[in-house]
Amino acid sequence: MQMITRVIRKACMACVLLGLVARISAAQDPQAKPKKAPPAPKSGAELYKQNCSVCHGNDGKGNGPPPANSPFSKPVPDLTTLAQRNKGEFPDAYIKLVLSSGVRTDDHGPEEMPVWGVMFKSITKADDKLVEARITNLINYLKSIQVK
Repeated sequence: MQMITRVIRKACMACVLLGLVARISAAQDPQAKPKKAPPAPKSGAELYKQNCSVCHGNDGKGNGPPPANSPFSKPVPDLTTLAQRNKGEFPDAYIKLVLSSGVRTDDHGPEEMPVWGVMFKSITKADDKLVEARITNLINYLKSIQVK
């Protein structure tokens, strides 16, 4: 009986060791598909150039398309004076709301401005964290171009 118990124990140990070796081997298999890394968020400057400069101008001063070619009824806001127009404080929460959800107010301008949170998500099929990172990068870029 003791001999049978020893044989069973050895067989069990061999199975466990074989299972561990198989798992380690599978983890190191060069043919296994690597996990796809999420795309890195674009820089704020790059996002601005691709999405905002057409209306707000390359320098953010609201000098995009000439008024005759503009789809807007009011002048496009100068984004370099956001802090200046808010008592020297950059309005992070407001700008995040505008970019993420859109806002219709007289000081913002026409409602034709795209809601970039929705646009970033639909165009790139990005997850919420990546969309949030892009909006944060864009906000940081807008902060960097504020007049002193």
